[in-house]
Amino acid sequence: MNLLLRERGAILLLIVNLFLIFTGIGLVIPVMPTFMTELGIGGSVVGLLVAAFSLTQFLFSPYAGKLSDSIGRKKIVIAGMLVFALSEWMFGAAHSVVLLFAARFLGGIGAALIMPAVMAYVADVTTNEERAKGMGFVNAAITTGFIIGPGIGGYLAAFGIRVPFYAAAAAGLVAAAVTALLLAEPSRAPQPAVREPETERGQDSLLKQLRLSYREPFFPALLLVFVLTFGLANYETLFGLFVDHKFGFTPKDIAFVITFGSIAGAVVQATVFGSILNRFGEQRVISLCLLAGGVFVLLSLLVNGFWSIFAVTLFLFLSIDILRPAIGVQMSRMGEDRQGYVAGLNSAFTSLGNIVGPIAGGVLFDVNVNAPYSLAAVVLLAGYAMTVFAGKERRSSRYEGVR
Repeated sequence: MNLLLRERGAILLLIVNLFLIFTGIGLVIPVMPTFMTELGIGGSVVGLLVAAFSLTQFLFSPYAGKLSDSIGRKKIVIAGMLVFALSEWMFGAAHSVVLLFAARFLGGIGAALIMPAVMAYVADVTTNEERAKGMGFVNAAITTGFIIGPGIGGYLAAFGIRVPFYAAAAAGLVAAAVTALLLAEPSRAPQPAVREPETERGQDSLLKQLRLSYREPFFPALLLVFVLTFGLANYETLFGLFVDHKFGFTPKDIAFVITFGSIAGAVVQATVFGSILNRFGEQRVISLCLLAGGVFVLLSLLVNGFWSIFAVTLFLFLSIDILRPAIGVQMSRMGEDRQGYVAGLNSAFTSLGNIVGPIAGGVLFDVNVNAPYSLAAVVLLAGYAMTVFAGKERRSSRYEGVR
């Protein structure tokens, strides 16, 4: 019983720490436009900074998982939190582009260290029946942190444009200290001699899977994942810069729009998402949400004023917050008895979209403030066209089969 209570307490501690860290990540979002203006940095640099974080996290995550197997979950979690804290402090203190990129690379390493170790820790201390619930708590902590973070950041910015970055660094240090004092290594952690070669083979196979993924029957769905992530990363990365340059939004304005939209999306996911999916089916929901996403991004270019932007952004967030889990459900159905394989490819294509999207959007932003959103709308509407075409092909195949 004591062991059981200790392991449940460890999960709670990790959830609190993740919440602190992702709140720290979220609270810097509304101040980025003012911060970048202060440093004289354009959209292309902002896009590259976001891509640098995603690329580093993508490349280091497999090695971080291997390290957590060999030297222990607790050490890797603490190391990740300390690296995260250092990256946020460095970003806040930076007065040169070189230091900004160094901070983003460190942030990607910190995220790469933390996430696999936390996921592995939860898997170590839960049974097969409990694991989904434990992972759900982890994702809830991340989502809640992102929702609350921008609102806090918008108000902290009133004390200084760099204060939110220092607050994020402080949150990381607090999380690291609490973890060092209270977290114990899981009692069922794997032996490195057993897991290490397996991890190496997994890394090699991931690269091979990416190269050969076009042969899979669900490759169109993977392309859709990339298209969606590319378009949304393009939109989300530059939202603050867009409304700052075009409408003169303050950090508080940006924080309000993002926070309210995120909360509304989370409520929809928690309440009516299942009913929507059961009533209309994944394919129809995905198609309609892609269409709605493309239309509302286009409307962002046509409306004027705070409340019209707020309304358009709210409906865009709602359509996207229905679309993302709908694609996840569809992918899991396609996976059948290869859930891990499909999930790995899904994650890889998501990461690629998060890398390429911000770079393209940032370059276009420096050409014209409306260009990134024009591209995002075209990409999302192209995704809608893909789903319509795929649906017609499936119906045609079924008709041929009946004949």
